[in-house]
Amino acid sequence: MPAPLPSHQVLRAACTDFARAAAREIMRIYAGDLGERTKADKSPVTDADHVAEAVIVEGLRRLTPGTPVVAEEEMAAGRVPQLDGGPFWLVDPLDGTKEFIKRNGEFTVNIALVEAGQPTLGVVLAPATDTLWRGAAGLGADKSDKGGAFAAIHTRDAPPQGLTACASRSHAIYSDLDIWFRNNNITVADRVQAGSSLKFCLIAEGRADIYPRFGPTSEWDTAAGHAVLEAAGGEVVTTDGRPLGYGKPTFRNPHFIARSKAAR
Repeated sequence: MPAPLPSHQVLRAACTDFARAAAREIMRIYAGDLGERTKADKSPVTDADHVAEAVIVEGLRRLTPGTPVVAEEEMAAGRVPQLDGGPFWLVDPLDGTKEFIKRNGEFTVNIALVEAGQPTLGVVLAPATDTLWRGAAGLGADKSDKGGAFAAIHTRDAPPQGLTACASRSHAIYSDLDIWFRNNNITVADRVQAGSSLKFCLIAEGRADIYPRFGPTSEWDTAAGHAVLEAAGGEVVTTDGRPLGYGKPTFRNPHFIARSKAAR
């Protein structure tokens, strides 16, 4: 049986260090040959995905021996850990590989802890801008720019003129989103496109209000951003209003809506 986990404060600090170490490796590769290739599921992968994942997974296994680590590239290689209902880690070492290949800067390192089916701690780091968001149950959410001091962040009240909606940089289908907004009597005054987990973070820091996602995602894509948003006062729910859960056999998410609670 795994030893009891350290406190969220200790885990948050360690995951911050792991994310920054992974980001240094990612940016080293970003400056040269990306080593791009295609996985069996037709999605792209680069050398940076594998190198960054190795850094994070090694750190987590040293930090919390016996706690399962579900990491995207290990999963793609068929290395699936056995979950026993206890805590586990979800890692996407390079969320937004398409954005990384396009060199538009909108990719992130995602590390999340899941307890009782919910992400209770998350770290999201954008290596290209050295911006880091963190959230943990009981500790709130905060943000650091360019390695500077962390400042608390929180979702905002719904603007009277209408909501700012986030959409995926690479996957948005606006006709579907428009129909959903109309059917749910939601007034959208502005839109912002962003890659990877940045959409969760924009809502968490009060620069946007809602992000509906009606395409395929995996748990490692969303858990870290979900934890940040929850800690900042937001929520992530399925289309029928239930909390988005984690630890499913396939690690695949249903359609979901990430939002500030004022955007309900």
